[in-house]
Amino acid sequence: MKSLNLLGAICVLLVVGIGLPNILRSEEDVWPQWRGPAGFGHSNAINLPLQWDESKNVVWSVGTNGRGYSSPIVRGQQIWITSAIETAASSDDAAARLKVNTGDQPLTVLDRVEFLAECLDRRTGKRLHSIPLFSFEKPQWVHKLNSYASPTPYLDGNRLYCHFGAFGTACLNTDTSKVEWVNQELQVMHENGPGGSPIVVGDFVVFHLDGSDKQFIAALDKHTGKVAWRTDRSGEMNPNPQLKKSYGTPILVEIDGKSQIVSPASNWLYGYDIQSGSELWKVPYGQLGFSLTPRPVVGNGMIYLATGFGKGQILAFKYQGLAMPEIAWKFARGTPTMPSPLLVDTELYFITDTGVLTCLDALTGTEHYRERLSGNFSSSLWYADKKIFISSREGDTYIFSPGPKFELLSKNTLPEPIMATPAAIGREIYLRTEKRMFRLESLSKNETNRPVP
Repeated sequence: MKSLNLLGAICVLLVVGIGLPNILRSEEDVWPQWRGPAGFGHSNAINLPLQWDESKNVVWSVGTNGRGYSSPIVRGQQIWITSAIETAASSDDAAARLKVNTGDQPLTVLDRVEFLAECLDRRTGKRLHSIPLFSFEKPQWVHKLNSYASPTPYLDGNRLYCHFGAFGTACLNTDTSKVEWVNQELQVMHENGPGGSPIVVGDFVVFHLDGSDKQFIAALDKHTGKVAWRTDRSGEMNPNPQLKKSYGTPILVEIDGKSQIVSPASNWLYGYDIQSGSELWKVPYGQLGFSLTPRPVVGNGMIYLATGFGKGQILAFKYQGLAMPEIAWKFARGTPTMPSPLLVDTELYFITDTGVLTCLDALTGTEHYRERLSGNFSSSLWYADKKIFISSREGDTYIFSPGPKFELLSKNTLPEPIMATPAAIGREIYLRTEKRMFRLESLSKNETNRPVP
């Protein structure tokens, strides 16, 4: 089975009766979640620019309010992003609160944080709305490489589900720009801040809350925001609380004839029933894996997973024809801890945080190549227009050809760090840097860039 494209993903979900209401009018109109319509980093965009900089092939750029590393969501002529307005804690207050910290990472400590959703006009970049969702006093700290608004929202019809980990989840009506509900009941200690993004499955908003103190997966009723179910992780973990936390994002997979929620967590990959949240199975990684952020990808009858920190591995879980997945092969060199892998046909690509790019034969785990790219990476790989893209924290985006031999096509630089994974629709790339949003497009010579102040 080839890696899932948009049409394949839609067919799988419709066959098992899990609809994606209203969001797939066409890929020209909608980019509904982190890593695109199917969630695996694929786009049907064509004729994308091969080269850009701050003044080349930029249709518009606009500054964003607050700070956030979530990816842009697109619906029609609306672009939505989430951000956090941060009020720093005093040095004395920060020092006092950090006395209970058991970790050793560089942290951001705030006195107050306000979470918001921003809407930009897709055509012009003009800011249409900046909507407060909720606020939090004396919030728990986050890692210096993280933000308070790192999880990407999920668009379901005209409802945007904005999730911020243990700080809360809000439902925003994108037609009226009104907040319909907020839920702040579910609490864990993230240690490094929120990371995992939500998905919408039927009537549920599903997400992970794997903290150092508690670890579980939960579902909210998407209409009311009330907790529909919550299931604790059952797998044995290291007794050190710092080795229990994770920042994963679930996916949907049909296993043994039934659509299931497949959920990566520390040390274990789990399967859950959609309606009840009951655990259906779990498979151990075989060695320590925690603080994982990469989202799994699916294809060729396998689930491909990076196990995060610890003794990081790439694992291929075979699931077709089985009652529960089993490990088909393992790869333990140069595995990512933040960027998600990408599957294109029978090649699997992944990059370390420090820029080691690897391509494997996805069927066997055999290495095709390893290449060093300059920079450090948090954003995930994505595929469109028969090309693969990856952006660095230094502001560089590398574009290279798919296939078992490395062929770099271009390197493009913007003057700010890139932490978020872009959206690509039609002929357009929507790329969020640390302080701005860019619309990139192949412009003709008589077209001019339109920066928006």
